[in-house]
Amino acid sequence: MITYKIHLIRHGRTDETAEGLYLGRTDLALSAAGERQLAEKKKSFAYPPAQLVYTSPLQRCVQTAALLYPDRLTLPMDAFTECDFGDFTGKSLLQLKELPAYQKWIDGGFEASPPGGESGVALLSRVLGGLQEVFSRMMAERLTDAAVVTHGGVIMSLLAACGFPKRAMRHWVTDFGGGFTILLTPQMWMRDRAFEVYAEIPWRGVDNKFTDDLDILDGTFYESDPSKK
Repeated sequence: MITYKIHLIRHGRTDETAEGLYLGRTDLALSAAGERQLAEKKKSFAYPPAQLVYTSPLQRCVQTAALLYPDRLTLPMDAFTECDFGDFTGKSLLQLKELPAYQKWIDGGFEASPPGGESGVALLSRVLGGLQEVFSRMMAERLTDAAVVTHGGVIMSLLAACGFPKRAMRHWVTDFGGGFTILLTPQMWMRDRAFEVYAEIPWRGVDNKFTDDLDILDGTFYESDPSKK
C-alpha cells in the first residue's frame, strides 16, 4: 500500500507579521528578515522533498515556495488562502479587543465569523476541498510527496479537524517556515477524512539525509529547543 506524504509549510515572515496584525488575505511580500530566516533554516536543517508544490496565491507563500523549492514549478490554489478576517483585516488585538463584535467572534466558536469575513467552518470546508484535489492528483499520478505552502490558520484548522494524534488548534501552531508532514492512505482519508501527523518541518537529518526514528512530534520546535540540538 502506498503512503502519501503532504508537507504543510507556513510562509515566511513579513514586516506586518512582526506587528501582530490580522493579515488574512492582505497580499504582502516577505520581509528581508523573513527571507534571511528561511535561508538560514534551509541551510541548517532539511526540508522534505516534493514532486509537486502547491501554494496559497498570496505572494508571501509564493515567495516562500520559490526559496524552499527553487527547482519546482509552484501551483497556486485559492483553497489554501488564509482566512478572510473581513472588517478585522489589518488590525491588531490591541485595536480590537474591546470591540463587542470582536468578542462575539472570539466567543462564537467554529461557526462564528468576523463582520464581512469567513467562519472557521467555511475555512475548513474549502481547505479540505483543496487537500482532496492534491491527494487525488497524487494517487492518479502515483506521486508520494507534495508540499503545500500556506498560512498558519490553514494548517492549524486542518490538523485540529483531521489529524492524529488529536489536539486542539493551539497545539498545531508553527513557526514561520515551519510546518508538519502528514501521512495519508486512501482508506483512512476516504472513510474518515483523517490522516496521521508524522513530523515537524524542517525535518532533522544527518548530512541532509532524512531520519524517521526521531521523536520530534512533541509540540516544540527543535531549532529553538536546546534539548533537540
